[in-house]
Amino acid sequence: MTAAEQVRAPRLRPGDRVAVVAPSGPLAPERLDRGLDVLRGWDLDPVVAPHARDTHPTLRYLAAADEERARDLQEAWCDPAVKAVFAARGGYGAQRMVDLLDWDALRAAAPKPLVGFSDVTVLHEAFAVRAGVSTLHGPAAAGEVFLKDDATREHLRRTLFAPETVRAVVSPTARPLVPGRASGITLGGCLTMLATEVGTPRARRGAAGGLLLLEDIGEPPYRIDRALTQLLRAGWLDGVAGIVLGSWSGCGPYDRVREVLADRLGGLGVPVAEEFGFGHGDSALTLPLGVPAELDATAGTLTFERPATV
Repeated sequence: MTAAEQVRAPRLRPGDRVAVVAPSGPLAPERLDRGLDVLRGWDLDPVVAPHARDTHPTLRYLAAADEERARDLQEAWCDPAVKAVFAARGGYGAQRMVDLLDWDALRAAAPKPLVGFSDVTVLHEAFAVRAGVSTLHGPAAAGEVFLKDDATREHLRRTLFAPETVRAVVSPTARPLVPGRASGITLGGCLTMLATEVGTPRARRGAAGGLLLLEDIGEPPYRIDRALTQLLRAGWLDGVAGIVLGSWSGCGPYDRVREVLADRLGGLGVPVAEEFGFGHGDSALTLPLGVPAELDATAGTLTFERPATV
């Protein structure tokens, strides 16, 4: 499967019940409590998945066992009373549980917004490929940027409740790595997770026809080079329409990162916008995946043909 438009979920309304799950790493309890307070402040009714506060007994980088994390996500998604699912954080672990989900049951359930980023990229890809559902690359509900940055929270809130107000996303920090305009279906997320998905069962075959979002954290330039080279050698970037680059927090001096991005992506012959303001930075835009959009790399804008939610 290449980039294709996905089914969009209904927008949220005051009073809606939403679920917070931990599909990857364990949570800091105080951050989760603060995130729940934010959601309540939006007049939502957040419920915490049964194992979201757990930590795996031996693999301390995981929140609960794989089967328990998968069960939490599946029950939240398949519960008709739950209108959205928020990942509490990223970390690592979604790859371990994604094949434990009952995708027949998930496809049969009504679509709803799934919000997250980083390791949640694995789930964004799975819901696109296996369920045909649009998701939201947005901040984690117990994540640092969500808790501290007003602009991050407001952009997510508007995307969920009033998506027509954020169809045109303007990034004040964006600039062209390769100038130009391109149209396609949005996809992507964390570079490392996209690269490690290549060759796995039912993985997307490539980004042809897509506007590819890429960002990462804690990867030095040579490892960013390695991941991009993997995608290039696999033919995964063949036919991509354009690329939108987010934050590269902890990846070293940005001029060194930029050299790698220009070297590996500049030869594709497509528009590339850099420093677009999503991902692991100090502020994070919410960007819908699986929705047709137009990128103007020169102006630093991403304009969606349709609202993120309906």
